[in-house]
Amino acid sequence: MFLARGGLARRSWSVKLKQIFLALGVLGGVALAAEKPNVVFILADDLAQGDLGCYGQKLIQTPNLDRMASEGTRYTQAYSGTSVCAPSRTSLMTGLDMGHSPVRANREIGKGLGQMPLPPGTVTVASMLKAS
Repeated sequence: MFLARGGLARRSWSVKLKQIFLALGVLGGVALAAEKPNVVFILADDLAQGDLGCYGQKLIQTPNLDRMASEGTRYTQAYSGTSVCAPSRTSLMTGLDMGHSPVRANREIGKGLGQMPLPPGTVTVASMLKAS
């Protein structure tokens, strides 16, 4: 069957090889997709540890956040780079010490324009997760 030149046997072998390589490509893509982490990063302003049910809050019900916490990682130790909110959030989002942070105060950049944005190209937790 493999001795035929250019006949049905050779085409059949070629088709089988293509199918094998296609299957390997698809399986390889699935394997790569499975390696990517499944991360939900929640950064809430003015949310204290005791405000969520997963940390013991009884009055305020947070069932969806509690379920996510039970299935994922909960952090019980925290550090704030500064007592001012915008620089503190910048430190959390970039991992930079306040001495290296581009945002050092709650300054407005113009009336109705909001606070000073991060400079273009600043590496953040979100950009690192997206790149991984």
